[in-house]
Amino acid sequence: MQTWAFNWRYFLLTNHAIHRDLNSVVMDYLVSEGYPSAARKFASEANVQPTSGVNSIQERIDIREAIHSGNIQVAIEKINELNPMLLDRDRSLHFALLRLQLVELIREGIGLPVDDSKTLAAINFSETVLGPRAAPNAQFLEDLERTMMLLIYDYTNIPDEYADQLEPQFRKDIAQRVNEALLKEQGERNKARLYDLVRLRAWSEMKAREMNKDLPEHLSLGLESGRGQEPSHSNGEGEAMVA
Repeated sequence: MQTWAFNWRYFLLTNHAIHRDLNSVVMDYLVSEGYPSAARKFASEANVQPTSGVNSIQERIDIREAIHSGNIQVAIEKINELNPMLLDRDRSLHFALLRLQLVELIREGIGLPVDDSKTLAAINFSETVLGPRAAPNAQFLEDLERTMMLLIYDYTNIPDEYADQLEPQFRKDIAQRVNEALLKEQGERNKARLYDLVRLRAWSEMKAREMNKDLPEHLSLGLESGRGQEPSHSNGEGEAMVA
């Protein structure tokens, strides 16, 4: 098996076309997932032309951080600054952001009396901003009703089917949708090609095992550093757009 690994590395090093393709995949990942410093440095060192998306990485990071911290109005304003037409064209994404904004208003009123100003603000936002948008769309209406259920239960007894809206992952999922939509609007892939390659590799291994090919029990990706240790997934910059 070591011979296979050696030959594969030798093939990559000597096949310039494959090497260029791999550089392109790396650049695509850095831009899509949001590593601005790494993308510019890699472009310089690998002589790779950066894509147009590299110029918007910092703006997308700022939007991501605003959503992750619950500052949805700030995020919406930044989205409109970067792409004024996106939310007008993508009504589903706009509604998802406004719904998340409602969740944040409800979060502020958790544990307070139902007539508290924060709770009343959430109800008013639902009626005036989300209600008119949800009325003609069955899915929007269902999502809005699901969010309003958060007002019915005591915070400590919210069923899981509704409580997930208060989890950090709910913010992350919408942040990822925003990132993908912005990339698509810029003519970029909305997901890094690396993910497709990983899925293709997993599918190929599965098919090979189904055909009883002679494969080791654990087929490494060949990314080990040092003595069989997988390399760190941190870029040391704290800039990742991964949601």
